[in-house]
Amino acid sequence: MAYRPTWQGHLRLSLVTCPVALYTATNAGGEVHFNLINPKTNNRIKMITTDPDTGPVERSDLVKGYEVSKGEYILLTQEEINSVKLESTKTIDIETFVPAEDIDRVYWDNPYYLVPDGKLAQEAFAVIRESMARAGQIGIGRVVMSSRERIVALEPRGKGILAYTLRTDAEVRKEDEIFGGISDKDPDPQMIAIAQKIIEQQEGPFDPSKFVDRYEEALKDLIAAKQKGHKVAKVEEPEDTNVVDLMAALRASLSAKGAPDAKAPAKNSGKSDTKAKAAAKPATKAKVKAPTKTAHKKAS
Repeated sequence: MAYRPTWQGHLRLSLVTCPVALYTATNAGGEVHFNLINPKTNNRIKMITTDPDTGPVERSDLVKGYEVSKGEYILLTQEEINSVKLESTKTIDIETFVPAEDIDRVYWDNPYYLVPDGKLAQEAFAVIRESMARAGQIGIGRVVMSSRERIVALEPRGKGILAYTLRTDAEVRKEDEIFGGISDKDPDPQMIAIAQKIIEQQEGPFDPSKFVDRYEEALKDLIAAKQKGHKVAKVEEPEDTNVVDLMAALRASLSAKGAPDAKAPAKNSGKSDTKAKAAAKPATKAKVKAPTKTAHKKAS
């Protein structure tokens, strides 16, 4: 499958420059896409650009407008917008290098693959990539995409470069604004010890192949079932759980994983053990009707 580049221009490290192309590293969405349909005619609905005073308008006749006050706009043609030329519209200039751990993960945005654009660019690209790899740091530059200048973090990966757009400081909310209402009280050390044992039981390598969009798979099954005329069974809602005794819930979780219970300190042991025994039974799972397996074609 031939991919189309999101952006084409040049990569520059000081006086070394080479043509490059930027490709999205991820798929924008799943395979299931819906259209708006009129159920009376089974026709797909068309969105028509309409002026409230004059009626339908050709999209090609429209221009962009910036609202400066209620109902007042500054109109800009595409030619006028294109006249704002920044160097980053055509060149990713590596401005600085930083250790990867210095970039807070909240700033990382979307990943792209950066590759040399043409055979003549191969050597210069390899020099830039290899020098970055040996330095062991992340290159920071800028690029204009979708009418916005974005900061990009460049990291060597295999034969190419992984380019991540970074959010600006203005885009990232301060965590204290959200976390401010969380209590400063330290949790019970005994509860932490049990929770850590639960975490240890669930440790394992990261395998992205095991993570699938279960909702999309369910939608595919639903569509296939309806396509074959099957009646769709309603799935029962899961039962709400109300944790009354956190210690008992932690111990029940630990026991459910098949590991020996954590030893509790002597203090208040009698009262806690009584509650633990009362709540040690795992929560009853809601009964869900197994969906009928139906074959379906892969969405185009």
